[in-house]
Amino acid sequence: MAKTKFLVTGGAGFIGSEIVRQLLDVGYMVRVADNLSKKNASVDKRAEFINVDLTDSRKTKAVFKNIDICINAAAKIGGIGYFHKFPATILSENNKIYSSTFESAVAAGIKRLVYISSSMVFESATKFPSEEEDVTKIPPPVSSYGFSKLSGEWYCRSFWDQYRLPFSICRPFNAYGINEFPEREVGYAHVIPDLVRKIVEGQYPLEMLGDGKQTRCFTHVSDVADGIITVALHPNGQNQDFNIGSDKEIKMIDLAEKIWDVMEIKKPFKVKFVKGFKYDIRKRVPNVQKAKKLINWEPKVKFDDGLKEVITWLQEKKAEGKFQR
Repeated sequence: MAKTKFLVTGGAGFIGSEIVRQLLDVGYMVRVADNLSKKNASVDKRAEFINVDLTDSRKTKAVFKNIDICINAAAKIGGIGYFHKFPATILSENNKIYSSTFESAVAAGIKRLVYISSSMVFESATKFPSEEEDVTKIPPPVSSYGFSKLSGEWYCRSFWDQYRLPFSICRPFNAYGINEFPEREVGYAHVIPDLVRKIVEGQYPLEMLGDGKQTRCFTHVSDVADGIITVALHPNGQNQDFNIGSDKEIKMIDLAEKIWDVMEIKKPFKVKFVKGFKYDIRKRVPNVQKAKKLINWEPKVKFDDGLKEVITWLQEKKAEGKFQR
């Protein structure tokens, strides 16, 4: 049985809960620290759970007791609409969380802090695919969310420089999967659950933000969690940053049509383009060679398979009346 004890902050969230599940499945001891602020949040009953506000530094110190590795997934996060509505809250709350958790990690003397960053740090990228080292060469992100995630990366490097707190940085690229519900307001959740909800509720023509030519690379949440855990446990992961994702690019208009076809909608596919948001990044593609070379990791789930799984799950939840009214 594995002896390493993990702390997963934000372990009731979309990515965090999958990390927790995978760690528990192979026998690790796991403590979850979360305030259950997300709708439909739940904690695996096999984990130790502490309900805590991680912006409170005094309370945060207690959750780091007897921890070896912290996977820091706690953050204010949502879809593009959420970024635009709550920029000050995102920037303020995320930096409070970083200060509390990094300072507590130092005080507890943990072996490594694994920080979950975001592909949003590449908002200003003009070279594709984007390599890890590009973060230091491009202008900073323009959105408060992207800037807050980049700020967390600087926490990693600064706390190593001053306190020798070992770190790893993981940047997931567009995680998708079951257990992520759509929201009533478009843009609060991510694009796949948003599109499925609009289609299943009969919207016609299907409304799409912008011109549909924006591109993304989607990574199944099980692969994202596996990549983060691999980084956390691998000696080559220490004091390194990694793009965690797929490099298979898809246009949003093609994604919408793919979802339409999988759902077997009888009407011909038809869209109506509506005004998008100010910070809607046109293109985001990772270079994923570093993870493959240094820690021998790459994603396994094929997008078509994962997408069908998500659509089926969302259709079931809709039938059960689980969508927010």
